[in-house]
Amino acid sequence: MTGYDATFLGPDDAAVHVPLPVPAPGGPARHLRRLDHPHFSVLLDPARRLAAVTGVTVDGGRLQPLPRTGSWRLDPQAPEHEQAGPDVYHRNALDRGHLVRRRDPMWGTVAEARAAGEATFVYTNAAPQVGRFNQSKELWNGLEDHVLAYAEAHQHRLVVHTGCVLAPDDPVYRGVGIPRRFWKVAAWSAASWSVPDDGGPVAQTVALRASAFVLDQTPQLDEVELRAATARALAVGELPPLGPFRTFQVPVTEVARVAGLDLGPLPAADVLPAAGVRPEEVPPSGTVPRSWREVAAPGDLHL
Repeated sequence: MTGYDATFLGPDDAAVHVPLPVPAPGGPARHLRRLDHPHFSVLLDPARRLAAVTGVTVDGGRLQPLPRTGSWRLDPQAPEHEQAGPDVYHRNALDRGHLVRRRDPMWGTVAEARAAGEATFVYTNAAPQVGRFNQSKELWNGLEDHVLAYAEAHQHRLVVHTGCVLAPDDPVYRGVGIPRRFWKVAAWSAASWSVPDDGGPVAQTVALRASAFVLDQTPQLDEVELRAATARALAVGELPPLGPFRTFQVPVTEVARVAGLDLGPLPAADVLPAAGVRPEEVPPSGTVPRSWREVAAPGDLHL
């Protein structure tokens, strides 16, 4: 199978179909180029040269624990000038952070899994992230490991959407706006039993569930300090300031708002409203709403 499958959670049940996000209506006009790979797709923003959205299907019952193979390369499906390629990462503190993780699409036959893992090493699936964050198992990667372990332990199917928050005020470094925030939404199906009002037989129903997260690498500076520090760095060709990473579980509506995307059925499937968290307006970069729950370890997650 090539590309993201919107019907992956239930081909015969439209209630759990999850299409890829699209630009929110009423927002700035955005053209996103779809690039399909084994078990995942990338929606590339050619103007920003980074992915606005990625979508991957994860079959926890058919994962293949294969060794790492593959190397970073330009995506043959997009022109070179539309990709943030190797020059962005040369001799600085930036890492090429996978948006679709290597292990997530690695399911099916051994050949299928190997091809899917190697396909994740295209620059359209990379995002510039500060190195000390990208290698940390306590923050974003720890969260991703937790999601994958859940799917594998329960032999469950998941779909995961991940992307960059492509803000208009992102600092431009080597011709590429460096995102300060990233987002992720994981979705799965959940079965429950219901008793019809007419007293008929008990029936099983399947509902969609979703959980959303934001990673923030904005320096903890006030607006004046941040602007000054960024200007000084860019004036001499240095990397703009990036802060220590903080990971938050957030209402799905917050992801839609900060990323400027229509997430289809995912906001209505959010697990957080049941926990009493109410969405609110998103404040400027560097500050977070009260509804964003900081995550330091898997035990902080509400799933």
